[in-house]
Amino acid sequence: MAKKFIYDLSIEELATFLQESKQPKFRITQLLDGLYKKHYASFEQFANLPNTLRSELEENFVIDPILSHSSISSRDKRTVKFLFEVSNHNFIETVLMKYADRNTVCVSTQVGCPLGCVFCATGQMGFTRNLLPNEIVGQITFIMRHLEDSGEKLTNVVYMGMGEPFLNYDAVMRSIDTLTSPDMLNFGSRRITISTVGIISKIKEFTALDSQVNLAISLHAPDNELRSQLVPNNRLHPLKDLLVACREYVDKTRRRITFEYALIQDVNDSETQARQLAGLLKGMLCHVNLIALNPSKEYDFPGSERTRVDAFEATLQKAGIPCSVRLRRGIEINAGCGQLAQAQQSK
Repeated sequence: MAKKFIYDLSIEELATFLQESKQPKFRITQLLDGLYKKHYASFEQFANLPNTLRSELEENFVIDPILSHSSISSRDKRTVKFLFEVSNHNFIETVLMKYADRNTVCVSTQVGCPLGCVFCATGQMGFTRNLLPNEIVGQITFIMRHLEDSGEKLTNVVYMGMGEPFLNYDAVMRSIDTLTSPDMLNFGSRRITISTVGIISKIKEFTALDSQVNLAISLHAPDNELRSQLVPNNRLHPLKDLLVACREYVDKTRRRITFEYALIQDVNDSETQARQLAGLLKGMLCHVNLIALNPSKEYDFPGSERTRVDAFEATLQKAGIPCSVRLRRGIEINAGCGQLAQAQQSK
């Protein structure tokens, strides 16, 4: 019988396993503590469990879904890109970004992506499969262990890596349940962000949850025609309908929504386009994150020059739209989504 990945089991399922193994009730606390508080990667590390139970756990379960890993760091050591091998010889990327006041991990939710955004390396590599909940959680616990080795802690999780999170909705939400459960990773919901290009049915489903998890929309254009060119999913979920769903989210949850906007030189970065964007977002509780597009060999157009970024930001601010410019991270290590995995997958 194939082993199960233990991160896929609920607390109730773990408790049932222990009960069937005739273990005392306090064993569930010890098991959860090792898995989710101490972030053990091997059952050998559970020194407080009897050898017979450790052997039984080893026979039935696997903790770490990551089969192999490598990493590359930026020159300033503030950005680390990890390449993880998961089952079926698939490769995914996870990026750790260190700031003065926080440590953020950007996790993947799919191997590849089916949406084909023209400026995204992941979108150009095609879609292989959805990640399982254990493969999403495994990225997070790996980074937690990595930071703990240097006395640091993970403070923020963003679902903005390879793939479209809302096309793997159930697995993503199960991973968030594990992440936020007080008896598991006990991570604050408000320190988690899910980013989507705009799968409207799932935005509505997420809205109904009234979750404290943050929602971000990858927008990248202020009009339907240009957005359809950059983000082909817009042909199925037009900008007008997407913005209706976004306003419903804000109205029902009373939570601010974030719009991600990658600035591309002479494509979507004019002051006229900034005014168009301001008109679309007027009156909505929102924040716009601007970032010059990271260079990619899959896309010919460069990120906007700083003067155009500043002019775009100033136009939005003048129109009363809260916004900020994010620094590009890890350009020299191909930290743009999918670039490292695409190279490895093609070997």
